[in-house]
Amino acid sequence: MSTVPPITGAAPAAANPLRDDAAMGAVPTLKVMRLQAGILGSPTAGALLSSNQLLSSNLLLPDSFGVIHVGETFSAYLGVLNASNDLSVRGLSMVAQLQTPSRRILLPTALDARNNNNNSSLREVAPGEGVDALISRRLEEVGQHILRVEVSYNSNGAKTLRKFYRFNVTDPLQITTESVTRSGDATCLVSINIENVMEKQGVTGGAVAISSIGFDAADGLSAKQINVEDESDTDDPVQNITQRQSALELYDKTVILQSGDSYQYLFSVNAESEAAALRGIACGDELGKACVVFQKTMGELGKIYSSPVMCPPTAFLKEDGSQNSKFVVNGSGLSVDVAAASAQRSSSSGKGNGSLDELLPVTVEPIDPPSTMRLSAPENISLLVVNHSSQAMNLQIQMRLSRMSGVVVCGPSFITLGSVPPSGGSCTVDFRLVALVAGLFSVSGCFVVDLTTGMEVEQPVLFDVFAKLPADVSEEEEKKENFL
Repeated sequence: MSTVPPITGAAPAAANPLRDDAAMGAVPTLKVMRLQAGILGSPTAGALLSSNQLLSSNLLLPDSFGVIHVGETFSAYLGVLNASNDLSVRGLSMVAQLQTPSRRILLPTALDARNNNNNSSLREVAPGEGVDALISRRLEEVGQHILRVEVSYNSNGAKTLRKFYRFNVTDPLQITTESVTRSGDATCLVSINIENVMEKQGVTGGAVAISSIGFDAADGLSAKQINVEDESDTDDPVQNITQRQSALELYDKTVILQSGDSYQYLFSVNAESEAAALRGIACGDELGKACVVFQKTMGELGKIYSSPVMCPPTAFLKEDGSQNSKFVVNGSGLSVDVAAASAQRSSSSGKGNGSLDELLPVTVEPIDPPSTMRLSAPENISLLVVNHSSQAMNLQIQMRLSRMSGVVVCGPSFITLGSVPPSGGSCTVDFRLVALVAGLFSVSGCFVVDLTTGMEVEQPVLFDVFAKLPADVSEEEEKKENFL
């Protein structure tokens, strides 16, 4: 526990010359101490400790509120003493408030008379006695905080004693979002970086142990941490009991951040509810917040959250508005972004200024495309065609051979879809593709034509595929290399 000299907020009341001794009461004394763990004492000059010993075995009680970080629980002991030898403190009541940079929070105590309508909390403290109370509150903001304590008592009328205790709250860890990668219409990969920034803020801080980390996903979403698991890990609880880890193994697996150290975590955020899975995750949607539970040197426990993580836009367009030639539709979430842009423009009843749904009123997305293809072996590819415009369209989808390389269409190169309903109307169509040359290729050359207006919508690259040689051919080439 540590005490802090208060800043008195009110001047003492003026003396009343017509004082009634029967109504006299003692003036209480207020003491405030923060409840916190001790610190390891450092040897000072002239100590009988060796010069290379950084810490002693003694625990010291700080002489101030000490270093306080966001996520920790601020606890304090409030004591009201009656130092008088013959007078009692009458009608005692105490109110504690914590003023943060953005608001003022009432801290309930057993000495607050407002907690009970019949004023049973009003106390009378006998000479030489005292009463006390504990308060606690988890700190959620960075900046200067003020603990405001107001003591009310009766002595020739109602009197008030106010004291203020200022302290600063800093961030022990800096949580940043390194990257957010979209992996389909309803999945995002989020990379979180955690850094110990105590020394950067001028605070003498030590190591921080990461007790646990999670990702609180937004409504309708779920998050899972991606780890490299040991092969020995099994789902059999009986086998896991027999393979319990030693304390040293658990310590080695604990992430301990010294001052300036950082560590990265990877999470997979997926649409979980039926509504979210049907809609998908679009650009600008909130994915959630990272939640970190940490412990400091003396075991002080804290819990902090990151800022909200948002879903990024697709890389279909560059910063100058031109189309990105390296963009691939598969796994990008492009159709979800176009649908969201169309819904937003419809709700605002206005025309977009080059919005995504105007650039791509119709989207074509491959359904579970293959990552590899055998040379000269045709494969069926299913495509989902979605009409995002506000009007029905008489559509025809074309695979133009002149725009294809390595992997080309095999069989009919165009299919008439007929009338496709507006505002998300869709249909599926199958094409046959064949790989002519071995190597890595991008499947492109897809066009959607509105047969009524003649409008053509060129689609980005549908997917990437690796065309490989048949097994018998690769075996013969391997034999030739071995022979040579």
